[in-house]
Amino acid sequence: MNEALAPPLDVKLMNGVAWSVYAVCALVLLSAALAWGLRSKWFSIQSIVVTGDVQHNNVATLRANVVPRLAGTFFSMDLASSRQVFESVPWVRKAVVKRDFPNRLRVVLQEHQAVAYWGSESESRLINSQGEVFEANLGEVEQDVLPRLDGPEGQARAVLAAYRQFKPLFANLDLELDQLELSGRGSWQAHLDNGATLHLGRGSTDEVAGRTQRFLKTLTQVASTYGRRPEAIESADLRHDSGYAIRLRGVTTVAPAHAKQDK
Repeated sequence: MNEALAPPLDVKLMNGVAWSVYAVCALVLLSAALAWGLRSKWFSIQSIVVTGDVQHNNVATLRANVVPRLAGTFFSMDLASSRQVFESVPWVRKAVVKRDFPNRLRVVLQEHQAVAYWGSESESRLINSQGEVFEANLGEVEQDVLPRLDGPEGQARAVLAAYRQFKPLFANLDLELDQLELSGRGSWQAHLDNGATLHLGRGSTDEVAGRTQRFLKTLTQVASTYGRRPEAIESADLRHDSGYAIRLRGVTTVAPAHAKQDK
């Protein structure tokens, strides 16, 4: 029985060198093909399909605000950077960008849902349903009436949560909470749609809500004492420990001064 002879060492070396050359050539060809693909017009982005929330962004606005800022071909485009470009467009909260071979992008947009104004009237921004502040054209707000909220920077989410907690308390008396403000020192102030101002005081939202609820439970009785309804309220101060101060439209508690007697 014949035994196979091992190839000489020089043959092994030649085979190894040959395979190495083949591997290098393959890598060079692959790199060249990849480089060609990255530069080829055939793989340049030819179309962008946008779905999702597009109430405030049509084809024209996206073409003007997004397309000039996108860079690269189908293979070389940075999807993270492209997503940031879409999310920088007004009203866009979140964008998901995916490749669609061979030369198309698919984008799903989520827009901000405006639920309130944020800040003073001269510097109005908007708050979305997640409590995030964003900037957009206020003329494009679809709702006819939005509440106005204000507070220290970074407190929009907390103020919105408080508004949602306080609003039903006033609605029980057919009063509309129109504005809610949180001062830098933690004091709450509410404004109703009839122009009334209420100083709600400091504390957690649960504490302020409890104080407000106790006040509103007695408001109807107090107002009826003077022949008024709850909507006659002009102002109230709930910052007192044992009660509150209230002003009703058309009601005064100041006694008229006596006329001076002749000497």
